[in-house]
Amino acid sequence: MNQFKRLTASLLICSTTLLGMPLAAHAGIVSSADVLASQGQTDARAKVNAVLAREDVRAGLAERGLSTEQAQARVQAMSDEEVAQLAGRIDQAPAGGDILGVAFTIFIILLITDILGLTKVFPFTRAVR
Repeated sequence: MNQFKRLTASLLICSTTLLGMPLAAHAGIVSSADVLASQGQTDARAKVNAVLAREDVRAGLAERGLSTEQAQARVQAMSDEEVAQLAGRIDQAPAGGDILGVAFTIFIILLITDILGLTKVFPFTRAVR
């Protein structure tokens, strides 16, 4: 028991002595541009993760055989530049889908109904009837 007390006292003396020693610290100047860039990268990752959390995106990923967790892991593995580029593409994506595809579909439907004689929208068509 006496030996245990000596060992404990020795460990306490060593740890107290080592805690009093100064530790080396390194400091540097961080520019505002660096801070803004790192904050922008955080915002880009948050934006991409928010899009991945949407229900329609999850359903689309599941149709392609990819889970949300796998997609988020891939986003975490991407570099900051790649994430910023992906977030930019998300911002540029049209809301609600491709407007040209919808307009072309409506044009074809109206053209067919004009040809069948059900409507008269386009003057350049002749009805079959």
